[in-house]
Amino acid sequence: MGEYTVLVTGGTGFIGSHCCRDLLDNGYDVVIVDNLVNSSGEVIDRILELGNGNLYFYCLDVNDSDALARVFQRHAVDVVVHFAAHKAVRDSVGRPLEYYTNNVSGLLSLLAAMQSVGVQHLIFSSSCSIYGDSNDSALTEASPPSPTNPYARSKWMCEVILEDFCSQRPAWSVTALRYFNPAGAHSSGLLGEAPKGVPSNIVPFLAQLAAGRREVLEVFGCDYPTPDGTAIRDYIHVSDVVEGHRLALERGPDSGFRRYNLGTGVGTSVLELISEFEIASGRRLPYRLMGRRPGDVPQLVASPALARAELGWVATRTLTDMCRDSWRFQVANPSGYGALSPGARSEA
Repeated sequence: MGEYTVLVTGGTGFIGSHCCRDLLDNGYDVVIVDNLVNSSGEVIDRILELGNGNLYFYCLDVNDSDALARVFQRHAVDVVVHFAAHKAVRDSVGRPLEYYTNNVSGLLSLLAAMQSVGVQHLIFSSSCSIYGDSNDSALTEASPPSPTNPYARSKWMCEVILEDFCSQRPAWSVTALRYFNPAGAHSSGLLGEAPKGVPSNIVPFLAQLAAGRREVLEVFGCDYPTPDGTAIRDYIHVSDVVEGHRLALERGPDSGFRRYNLGTGVGTSVLELISEFEIASGRRLPYRLMGRRPGDVPQLVASPALARAELGWVATRTLTDMCRDSWRFQVANPSGYGALSPGARSEA
């Protein structure tokens, strides 16, 4: 690939960290921008421990447009992968203003910084939650958006902004990747999902439950129109997700705005997921059936046909792989990540 530089916002987060390691493995130089609000600087050490490559880290918020512009001035960035965002559905219902400020304003700040230095190629982290309470059994990119919570609406707003932005700037190339429910961890056990506080995603919660860090899983919604009454989601391995980002990047800077689903096309209910994780961990996982949660929907399952046809992307890892890798990470990191160690190559 040569000297090709990718700036990754939110690069120490769950998906961002795996993306950075994948890019380094494929010969890219990587610049990470992250404020570490919901992640750890130790992730930088872990990424470097897994292999070689030129990696640079800046601890700053994407809403700080001046600081962000200085990063662009220091590095000859070719393309940006934008992960940095708040992402918990339940949290967004209670804190809508914070979600719109961070997710929408953060994107506007990033676009301004990119425009100031002439960087015109962006891969945007979007979400299947945009589809909301759809009647489609397999969601395509043409399925109508119907977001049901502030998080989902913030992602939809960002897509609308990007589409409008590209319509007036024909030189820009923007790809929005609507991935479904990322899970799993790096096969080494060094990188995984380790949120601060109580996990908002079910798979890391199950891992902590199996490890004895949590007492019981509250299953929200047991009367949905699904085979066992619990919500159905399309779980996808994080390693498949980041391969989708790299393939979108390698497609080249075709002008305009595009969107793709990243999912397996296979739906799994909450109870089915619990059963699979019990097998992976060898532990019984207690759960309690609860009422429905505001903003949730019964089913979200992807049709990944367009990504296959245009990006050559196919999810290859199974739910068993996801549970096994998540459990391996939990066992190897019983308390998650720690603080930034002295060996990390950090720059202010």
